[in-house]
Amino acid sequence: MRTQKCHGRVIASIVGCTALVLGVTGTTAAQAQPRDLARQVLGANDGWGSYGTGTSGGSAADAAHVYTVTDWAGFKAALADGGTAPKIIKVKGVIDADGPSCDSFTAAGYDFAAYLAKYDPAVWGHDKTLDAEPDDSPEGLRRASAANQDAYIKADVPANTTIIGVGKDAGFKGASLQIKGVDNVIVRNLAFESPLDCFPQWDPTDTADGNWNSEYDSAVVYGSTHVWMDHNTFTDGDHPDSTLPYYYGRIFEQHDGELDIVKGADYVTASWNVFEDHDKTILIGNSDSASTAAVDRGHLKVTFHHNLFSNLVERAPRVRFGQVDSYNNHFVAQDGFSYSYGIGMESQLVAEHNAFTLADGVSAGSILKKWKEAPLTADDNYVGGELTDLIAVHNAEVPTEILQSGAGWTPTLRTKIDPAKKVPGIVDRGAGAGRIC
Repeated sequence: MRTQKCHGRVIASIVGCTALVLGVTGTTAAQAQPRDLARQVLGANDGWGSYGTGTSGGSAADAAHVYTVTDWAGFKAALADGGTAPKIIKVKGVIDADGPSCDSFTAAGYDFAAYLAKYDPAVWGHDKTLDAEPDDSPEGLRRASAANQDAYIKADVPANTTIIGVGKDAGFKGASLQIKGVDNVIVRNLAFESPLDCFPQWDPTDTADGNWNSEYDSAVVYGSTHVWMDHNTFTDGDHPDSTLPYYYGRIFEQHDGELDIVKGADYVTASWNVFEDHDKTILIGNSDSASTAAVDRGHLKVTFHHNLFSNLVERAPRVRFGQVDSYNNHFVAQDGFSYSYGIGMESQLVAEHNAFTLADGVSAGSILKKWKEAPLTADDNYVGGELTDLIAVHNAEVPTEILQSGAGWTPTLRTKIDPAKKVPGIVDRGAGAGRIC
Protein backbone atom coordinates (compact mmCIF):
# COMPACT_ATOMS: atom_id res chain seq x y z
CA MET A 1 0.00 0.00 0.00
CA ARG A 2 1.23 3.51 -0.69
CA THR A 3 0.04 7.01 0.07
CA GLN A 4 -1.12 9.04 -2.90
CA LYS A 5 -2.48 12.53 -3.29
CA CYS A 6 -5.68 12.62 -5.24
CA HIS A 7 -7.74 15.77 -5.93
CA GLY A 8 -5.98 17.50 -3.08
CA ARG A 9 -6.90 14.74 -0.57
CA VAL A 10 -4.36 12.33 0.88
CA ILE A 11 -5.69 8.79 0.60
CA ALA A 12 -4.30 5.30 0.85
CA SER A 13 -4.49 3.41 -2.39
CA ILE A 14 -4.00 -0.13 -3.56
CA VAL A 15 -4.02 0.44 -7.32
CA GLY A 16 -3.90 4.04 -8.49
CA CYS A 17 -6.86 5.94 -7.06
CA THR A 18 -9.58 3.42 -7.86
CA ALA A 19 -9.46 1.20 -4.79
CA LEU A 20 -9.72 3.17 -1.60
CA VAL A 21 -8.98 2.19 1.97
CA LEU A 22 -11.42 4.18 4.02
CA GLY A 23 -9.53 4.20 7.27
CA VAL A 24 -11.75 6.86 8.80
CA THR A 25 -14.76 4.54 8.76
CA GLY A 26 -12.78 1.44 9.64
CA THR A 27 -13.15 -0.21 6.22
CA THR A 28 -10.30 -2.67 5.58
CA ALA A 29 -8.35 -3.21 2.37
CA ALA A 30 -10.17 -6.49 1.83
CA GLN A 31 -13.54 -4.76 2.06
CA ALA A 32 -12.65 -1.84 -0.21
CA GLN A 33 -14.32 -1.92 -3.60
CA PRO A 34 -13.22 -0.13 -6.77
CA ARG A 35 -15.30 2.93 -7.56
CA ASP A 36 -17.28 3.10 -10.76
CA LEU A 37 -15.88 6.37 -12.06
CA ALA A 38 -18.62 6.57 -14.67
CA ARG A 39 -21.16 6.99 -11.87
CA GLN A 40 -19.18 9.51 -9.88
CA VAL A 41 -20.88 12.86 -9.27
CA LEU A 42 -19.40 16.27 -8.55
CA GLY A 43 -18.76 16.55 -4.84
CA ALA A 44 -20.40 19.00 -2.50
CA ASN A 45 -18.88 22.50 -2.51
CA ASP A 46 -16.72 21.67 -5.52
CA GLY A 47 -17.10 24.93 -7.36
CA TRP A 48 -20.05 26.56 -9.02
CA GLY A 49 -21.07 23.25 -10.64
CA SER A 50 -22.08 22.00 -7.18
CA TYR A 51 -24.47 24.91 -6.58
CA GLY A 52 -28.15 24.15 -6.02
CA THR A 53 -29.07 20.75 -7.42
CA GLY A 54 -25.41 19.95 -8.14
CA THR A 55 -24.04 18.00 -11.09
CA SER A 56 -24.66 14.26 -11.29
CA GLY A 57 -24.64 13.74 -15.06
CA GLY A 58 -25.83 10.27 -16.02
CA SER A 59 -24.92 8.62 -12.72
CA ALA A 60 -28.47 7.27 -12.31
CA ALA A 61 -28.48 5.55 -15.74
CA ASP A 62 -30.00 2.10 -15.93
CA ALA A 63 -28.18 -0.70 -17.76
CA ALA A 64 -30.00 0.02 -21.01
CA HIS A 65 -28.53 3.53 -21.10
CA VAL A 66 -24.87 2.69 -20.56
CA TYR A 67 -22.94 2.64 -23.82
CA THR A 68 -19.37 1.91 -24.87
CA VAL A 69 -18.49 3.60 -28.16
CA THR A 70 -15.46 3.40 -30.43
CA ASP A 71 -16.40 5.53 -33.44
CA TRP A 72 -18.06 8.84 -34.27
CA ALA A 73 -21.28 7.36 -35.63
CA GLY A 74 -21.68 5.18 -32.55
CA PHE A 75 -21.02 8.13 -30.26
CA LYS A 76 -23.65 10.29 -31.97
CA ALA A 77 -26.14 7.41 -31.88
CA ALA A 78 -25.59 6.95 -28.14
CA LEU A 79 -26.14 10.67 -27.54
CA ALA A 80 -29.42 10.57 -29.43
CA ASP A 81 -30.75 7.40 -27.82
CA GLY A 82 -33.15 7.74 -24.91
CA GLY A 83 -33.68 11.49 -24.97
CA THR A 84 -32.90 13.07 -21.61
CA ALA A 85 -33.02 9.84 -19.62
CA PRO A 86 -29.80 9.54 -17.57
CA LYS A 87 -27.07 7.99 -19.70
CA ILE A 88 -23.41 7.08 -19.45
CA ILE A 89 -21.29 7.03 -22.59
CA LYS A 90 -17.90 5.36 -22.22
CA VAL A 91 -15.42 6.33 -24.92
CA LYS A 92 -12.88 3.66 -25.78
CA GLY A 93 -9.80 4.71 -27.75
CA VAL A 94 -9.55 7.83 -29.89
CA ILE A 95 -12.63 8.67 -31.92
CA ASP A 96 -11.76 10.53 -35.10
CA ALA A 97 -14.43 13.04 -36.11
CA ASP A 98 -11.88 14.54 -38.50
CA GLY A 99 -11.79 11.47 -40.69
CA PRO A 100 -13.43 12.82 -43.85
CA SER A 101 -11.27 15.14 -45.93
CA CYS A 102 -12.16 18.78 -46.41
CA ASP A 103 -12.99 17.92 -50.02
CA SER A 104 -15.87 15.76 -48.81
CA PHE A 105 -17.55 18.84 -47.28
CA THR A 106 -16.92 21.17 -50.22
CA ALA A 107 -20.06 22.48 -51.92
CA ALA A 108 -20.33 22.10 -55.67
CA GLY A 109 -18.67 25.02 -57.40
CA TYR A 110 -16.61 26.24 -54.45
CA ASP A 111 -13.05 27.11 -55.42
CA PHE A 112 -10.62 28.54 -52.90
CA ALA A 113 -8.47 30.17 -55.56
CA ALA A 114 -11.53 32.07 -56.81
CA TYR A 115 -12.29 33.08 -53.20
CA LEU A 116 -8.78 34.47 -52.75
CA ALA A 117 -8.96 36.35 -56.04
CA LYS A 118 -12.33 38.02 -55.34
CA TYR A 119 -11.73 39.08 -51.74
CA ASP A 120 -8.10 40.10 -52.07
CA PRO A 121 -7.82 43.30 -49.99
CA ALA A 122 -6.23 45.00 -52.99
CA VAL A 123 -9.52 44.41 -54.82
CA TRP A 124 -12.17 44.25 -52.09
CA GLY A 125 -10.68 46.68 -49.60
CA HIS A 126 -11.16 46.74 -45.83
CA ASP A 127 -14.35 48.76 -45.39
CA LYS A 128 -17.07 46.09 -45.68
CA THR A 129 -17.64 42.50 -44.58
CA LEU A 130 -18.64 39.58 -46.78
CA ASP A 131 -21.94 38.99 -44.99
CA ALA A 132 -24.12 40.31 -47.81
CA GLU A 133 -22.51 38.17 -50.48
CA PRO A 134 -25.09 36.03 -52.36
CA ASP A 135 -25.29 32.24 -52.13
CA ASP A 136 -23.69 31.73 -55.55
CA SER A 137 -20.66 33.90 -54.74
CA PRO A 138 -17.36 32.44 -53.52
CA GLU A 139 -18.36 33.49 -49.97
CA GLY A 140 -21.82 31.96 -50.38
CA LEU A 141 -20.30 28.68 -51.52
CA ARG A 142 -17.82 28.84 -48.61
CA ARG A 143 -20.80 29.20 -46.23
CA ALA A 144 -22.46 26.14 -47.79
CA SER A 145 -19.25 24.13 -47.46
CA ALA A 146 -18.86 25.23 -43.84
CA ALA A 147 -22.44 24.13 -43.12
CA ASN A 148 -21.61 20.64 -44.37
CA GLN A 149 -18.64 20.37 -42.03
CA ASP A 150 -20.64 21.88 -39.16
CA ALA A 151 -23.31 19.19 -39.40
CA TYR A 152 -20.71 16.44 -39.29
CA ILE A 153 -18.27 17.43 -36.54
CA LYS A 154 -20.70 18.89 -33.98
CA ALA A 155 -22.30 16.53 -31.48
CA ASP A 156 -25.22 17.67 -29.31
CA VAL A 157 -24.99 16.46 -25.71
CA PRO A 158 -28.36 15.96 -23.98
CA ALA A 159 -29.20 16.63 -20.34
CA ASN A 160 -28.33 14.10 -17.62
CA THR A 161 -25.33 12.70 -19.48
CA THR A 162 -21.89 11.52 -18.41
CA ILE A 163 -19.24 11.14 -21.11
CA ILE A 164 -16.10 9.47 -19.80
CA GLY A 165 -12.97 8.04 -21.33
CA VAL A 166 -12.01 4.43 -20.64
CA GLY A 167 -8.39 4.06 -19.51
CA LYS A 168 -5.52 6.38 -20.34
CA ASP A 169 -5.85 6.89 -24.10
CA ALA A 170 -9.47 7.82 -24.81
CA GLY A 171 -10.57 10.97 -26.57
CA PHE A 172 -11.68 12.78 -29.68
CA LYS A 173 -9.86 14.15 -32.68
CA GLY A 174 -11.54 17.00 -34.50
CA ALA A 175 -14.84 16.85 -32.58
CA SER A 176 -16.92 19.73 -31.22
CA LEU A 177 -19.10 18.83 -28.24
CA GLN A 178 -22.17 21.08 -28.05
CA ILE A 179 -23.52 21.28 -24.50
CA LYS A 180 -26.33 23.55 -25.51
CA GLY A 181 -29.47 24.54 -23.57
CA VAL A 182 -29.35 21.54 -21.21
CA ASP A 183 -28.75 20.79 -17.53
CA ASN A 184 -26.53 18.29 -15.74
CA VAL A 185 -23.61 17.11 -17.89
CA ILE A 186 -20.27 15.54 -16.93
CA VAL A 187 -17.29 15.21 -19.32
CA ARG A 188 -14.21 13.43 -17.92
CA ASN A 189 -10.96 11.69 -18.78
CA LEU A 190 -10.89 12.62 -22.47
CA ALA A 191 -8.18 14.05 -24.70
CA PHE A 192 -9.47 16.56 -27.25
CA GLU A 193 -7.48 17.48 -30.33
CA SER A 194 -8.93 20.74 -31.64
CA PRO A 195 -11.16 20.66 -34.70
CA LEU A 196 -9.61 22.06 -37.85
CA ASP A 197 -11.98 24.40 -39.70
CA CYS A 198 -11.75 23.59 -43.41
CA PHE A 199 -13.42 26.85 -44.46
CA PRO A 200 -12.40 29.88 -42.38
CA GLN A 201 -14.04 33.17 -43.31
CA TRP A 202 -12.10 36.25 -44.31
CA ASP A 203 -13.24 39.39 -42.47
CA PRO A 204 -11.68 42.47 -44.06
CA THR A 205 -12.87 44.68 -41.17
CA ASP A 206 -11.36 42.63 -38.31
CA THR A 207 -8.37 44.85 -37.37
CA ALA A 208 -6.83 47.24 -39.86
CA ASP A 209 -5.36 44.32 -41.80
CA GLY A 210 -8.32 41.91 -41.73
CA ASN A 211 -8.37 38.41 -40.24
CA TRP A 212 -9.30 34.83 -40.98
CA ASN A 213 -11.89 33.64 -38.45
CA SER A 214 -12.78 30.03 -37.75
CA GLU A 215 -15.48 28.02 -36.00
CA TYR A 216 -15.63 24.93 -33.77
CA ASP A 217 -14.54 24.83 -30.15
CA SER A 218 -13.55 21.43 -28.79
CA ALA A 219 -16.37 21.93 -26.30
CA VAL A 220 -18.87 24.74 -25.87
CA VAL A 221 -21.24 25.24 -22.94
CA TYR A 222 -24.02 27.35 -24.45
CA GLY A 223 -26.92 28.37 -22.22
CA SER A 224 -26.47 25.22 -20.13
CA THR A 225 -26.32 24.70 -16.36
CA HIS A 226 -24.56 22.31 -13.98
CA VAL A 227 -21.63 21.13 -16.06
CA TRP A 228 -18.49 19.41 -14.76
CA MET A 229 -15.42 19.24 -17.02
CA ASP A 230 -12.79 17.15 -15.24
CA HIS A 231 -9.44 15.52 -16.06
CA ASN A 232 -9.58 16.33 -19.76
CA THR A 233 -6.72 17.42 -22.02
CA PHE A 234 -7.26 20.06 -24.71
CA THR A 235 -4.59 20.62 -27.35
CA ASP A 236 -4.05 21.44 -31.03
CA GLY A 237 -2.27 18.10 -31.40
CA ASP A 238 -0.82 17.48 -34.85
CA HIS A 239 -2.01 20.82 -36.22
CA PRO A 240 -0.57 23.68 -34.13
CA ASP A 241 -0.87 27.19 -35.49
CA SER A 242 2.78 27.01 -36.55
CA THR A 243 1.76 24.55 -39.30
CA LEU A 244 -0.95 26.79 -40.78
CA PRO A 245 -0.42 28.81 -43.97
CA TYR A 246 -0.82 32.56 -44.52
CA TYR A 247 -3.06 34.32 -47.02
CA TYR A 248 -3.38 38.08 -47.49
CA GLY A 249 -0.47 38.33 -45.06
CA ARG A 250 -2.55 36.89 -42.19
CA ILE A 251 -2.48 33.41 -40.65
CA PHE A 252 -5.14 31.15 -42.13
CA GLU A 253 -6.57 30.48 -38.66
CA GLN A 254 -8.32 27.13 -38.54
CA HIS A 255 -8.78 26.87 -34.76
CA ASP A 256 -11.35 28.49 -32.50
CA GLY A 257 -11.44 27.90 -28.71
CA GLU A 258 -10.72 24.88 -26.56
CA LEU A 259 -13.63 25.52 -24.16
CA ASP A 260 -16.14 28.35 -24.44
CA ILE A 261 -18.86 29.12 -21.87
CA VAL A 262 -21.44 31.52 -23.30
CA LYS A 263 -25.05 32.63 -23.71
CA GLY A 264 -26.17 32.64 -20.09
CA ALA A 265 -24.50 29.35 -19.15
CA ASP A 266 -24.22 28.87 -15.39
CA TYR A 267 -22.84 26.67 -12.63
CA VAL A 268 -19.79 25.16 -14.31
CA THR A 269 -16.79 23.55 -12.63
CA ALA A 270 -13.63 22.87 -14.66
CA SER A 271 -11.16 20.88 -12.58
CA TRP A 272 -7.90 19.04 -13.17
CA ASN A 273 -7.84 19.70 -16.92
CA VAL A 274 -4.88 20.49 -19.16
CA PHE A 275 -5.24 23.31 -21.66
CA GLU A 276 -2.15 23.54 -23.84
CA ASP A 277 -0.61 24.59 -27.15
CA HIS A 278 -3.39 26.91 -28.28
CA ASP A 279 -4.12 30.56 -29.02
CA LYS A 280 -7.64 31.68 -28.01
CA THR A 281 -8.26 29.16 -25.25
CA ILE A 282 -11.34 29.84 -23.06
CA LEU A 283 -13.97 32.51 -23.60
CA ILE A 284 -16.57 33.25 -20.95
CA GLY A 285 -19.20 35.56 -22.44
CA ASN A 286 -18.71 36.20 -26.13
CA SER A 287 -19.71 39.83 -26.64
CA ASP A 288 -19.97 43.24 -25.00
CA SER A 289 -23.21 44.02 -26.86
CA ALA A 290 -26.42 45.05 -25.12
CA SER A 291 -28.22 41.95 -26.41
CA THR A 292 -25.52 39.69 -25.00
CA ALA A 293 -25.51 41.56 -21.70
CA ALA A 294 -29.24 40.95 -21.34
CA VAL A 295 -28.59 37.20 -21.54
CA ASP A 296 -25.29 36.94 -19.64
CA ARG A 297 -25.65 39.44 -16.82
CA GLY A 298 -26.11 37.56 -13.53
CA HIS A 299 -24.97 34.26 -15.07
CA LEU A 300 -21.67 32.71 -16.24
CA LYS A 301 -20.74 31.47 -12.76
CA VAL A 302 -17.70 29.27 -13.32
CA THR A 303 -14.98 27.70 -11.17
CA PHE A 304 -11.52 26.70 -12.42
CA HIS A 305 -9.31 24.77 -10.05
CA HIS A 306 -6.26 22.52 -10.36
CA ASN A 307 -5.97 23.06 -14.12
CA LEU A 308 -2.71 23.29 -16.05
CA PHE A 309 -2.58 26.10 -18.61
CA SER A 310 0.57 25.55 -20.67
CA ASN A 311 2.03 27.18 -23.79
CA LEU A 312 -1.05 29.27 -24.51
CA VAL A 313 -1.29 32.69 -26.11
CA GLU A 314 -4.36 34.14 -24.40
CA ARG A 315 -7.79 33.63 -22.75
CA ALA A 316 -7.14 31.44 -19.73
CA PRO A 317 -9.85 32.61 -19.47
CA ARG A 318 -11.13 35.90 -20.91
CA VAL A 319 -14.16 36.85 -18.83
CA ARG A 320 -17.22 38.98 -19.43
CA PHE A 321 -20.04 39.39 -16.88
CA GLY A 322 -19.39 36.20 -14.93
CA GLN A 323 -18.47 35.53 -11.32
CA VAL A 324 -15.44 33.37 -12.04
CA ASP A 325 -13.41 31.70 -9.31
CA SER A 326 -9.94 30.57 -10.39
CA TYR A 327 -7.76 28.99 -7.73
CA ASN A 328 -4.94 26.45 -7.44
CA ASN A 329 -4.17 26.51 -11.16
CA HIS A 330 -0.69 26.35 -12.70
CA PHE A 331 0.08 28.65 -15.62
CA VAL A 332 3.16 27.99 -17.74
CA ALA A 333 3.85 30.88 -20.12
CA GLN A 334 6.28 30.37 -22.97
CA ASP A 335 7.28 32.21 -26.15
CA GLY A 336 4.31 33.86 -27.86
CA PHE A 337 2.42 34.42 -24.60
CA SER A 338 0.07 37.42 -24.56
CA TYR A 339 -1.91 37.17 -21.30
CA SER A 340 -3.70 34.68 -19.02
CA TYR A 341 -6.68 36.45 -17.44
CA GLY A 342 -8.68 38.80 -19.65
CA ILE A 343 -10.68 41.30 -17.59
CA GLY A 344 -13.78 42.12 -19.64
CA MET A 345 -17.17 43.77 -19.44
CA GLU A 346 -18.68 43.61 -15.92
CA SER A 347 -16.53 40.61 -15.01
CA GLN A 348 -16.06 39.68 -11.35
CA LEU A 349 -12.95 37.52 -11.38
CA VAL A 350 -11.40 36.06 -8.24
CA ALA A 351 -7.91 34.66 -8.97
CA GLU A 352 -6.26 33.28 -5.85
CA HIS A 353 -3.68 30.69 -4.73
CA ASN A 354 -2.39 30.16 -8.27
CA ALA A 355 1.16 29.58 -9.51
CA PHE A 356 2.81 31.02 -12.62
CA THR A 357 5.96 29.76 -14.30
CA LEU A 358 7.16 32.30 -16.85
CA ALA A 359 9.75 31.86 -19.56
CA ASP A 360 12.60 34.35 -19.82
CA GLY A 361 11.30 37.56 -21.32
CA VAL A 362 7.71 37.08 -20.13
CA SER A 363 6.81 39.66 -17.50
CA ALA A 364 4.49 39.18 -14.54
CA GLY A 365 2.69 42.37 -15.58
CA SER A 366 1.34 40.62 -18.68
CA ILE A 367 -0.55 37.93 -16.73
CA LEU A 368 -3.58 40.24 -16.50
CA LYS A 369 -5.08 42.07 -19.48
CA LYS A 370 -7.61 44.84 -19.08
CA TRP A 371 -10.33 45.04 -21.71
CA LYS A 372 -12.94 46.92 -19.66
CA GLU A 373 -13.21 48.57 -16.25
CA ALA A 374 -13.99 45.67 -13.92
CA PRO A 375 -12.39 45.24 -10.47
CA LEU A 376 -10.95 41.83 -9.62
CA THR A 377 -9.54 40.02 -6.60
CA ALA A 378 -6.04 38.58 -7.11
CA ASP A 379 -4.51 37.45 -3.80
CA ASP A 380 -1.88 34.87 -2.79
CA ASN A 381 -0.52 34.21 -6.27
CA TYR A 382 3.08 33.09 -6.83
CA VAL A 383 5.20 33.90 -9.86
CA GLY A 384 8.41 31.92 -10.15
CA GLY A 385 7.97 30.82 -6.56
CA GLU A 386 7.64 34.38 -5.24
CA LEU A 387 4.48 35.89 -3.77
CA THR A 388 3.37 38.50 -6.31
CA ASP A 389 0.65 41.15 -6.35
CA LEU A 390 -0.60 40.61 -9.91
CA ILE A 391 -2.63 43.82 -9.97
CA ALA A 392 0.26 45.95 -8.70
CA VAL A 393 2.79 44.57 -11.18
CA HIS A 394 0.32 44.98 -14.02
CA ASN A 395 -0.43 48.58 -13.09
CA ALA A 396 3.28 49.36 -12.78
CA GLU A 397 4.06 47.90 -16.21
CA VAL A 398 0.90 49.08 -18.01
CA PRO A 399 0.03 52.44 -16.41
CA THR A 400 -2.39 53.25 -19.24
CA GLU A 401 -4.63 50.31 -18.25
CA ILE A 402 -4.98 50.57 -14.48
CA LEU A 403 -6.86 47.68 -12.84
CA GLN A 404 -8.84 48.07 -9.62
CA SER A 405 -8.87 45.55 -6.77
CA GLY A 406 -11.98 44.00 -5.24
CA ALA A 407 -14.29 41.68 -7.23
CA GLY A 408 -17.14 42.36 -4.81
CA TRP A 409 -17.83 38.75 -3.82
CA THR A 410 -16.14 35.95 -1.89
CA PRO A 411 -16.15 32.38 -3.21
CA THR A 412 -17.41 29.77 -0.77
CA LEU A 413 -17.78 26.72 -3.03
CA ARG A 414 -14.25 25.36 -2.74
CA THR A 415 -12.76 22.07 -1.71
CA LYS A 416 -9.35 21.90 -0.02
CA ILE A 417 -7.11 24.82 -1.04
CA ASP A 418 -3.53 23.76 -1.64
CA PRO A 419 -0.65 26.13 -0.81
CA ALA A 420 0.09 28.12 -3.94
CA LYS A 421 3.81 27.34 -3.83
CA LYS A 422 3.02 23.62 -4.04
CA VAL A 423 0.54 23.96 -6.91
CA PRO A 424 2.98 23.29 -9.80
CA GLY A 425 3.94 19.89 -8.43
CA ILE A 426 0.40 18.93 -7.46
CA VAL A 427 -1.24 20.04 -10.70
CA ASP A 428 1.45 18.87 -13.12
CA ARG A 429 1.28 15.36 -11.64
CA GLY A 430 -2.50 15.10 -11.46
CA ALA A 431 -4.11 17.12 -14.24
CA GLY A 432 -5.25 15.88 -17.61
CA ALA A 433 -6.74 12.82 -19.30
CA GLY A 434 -5.46 9.43 -18.19
CA ARG A 435 -4.85 10.61 -14.63
CA ILE A 436 -8.35 10.42 -13.26
CA CYS A 437 -8.68 9.30 -9.66
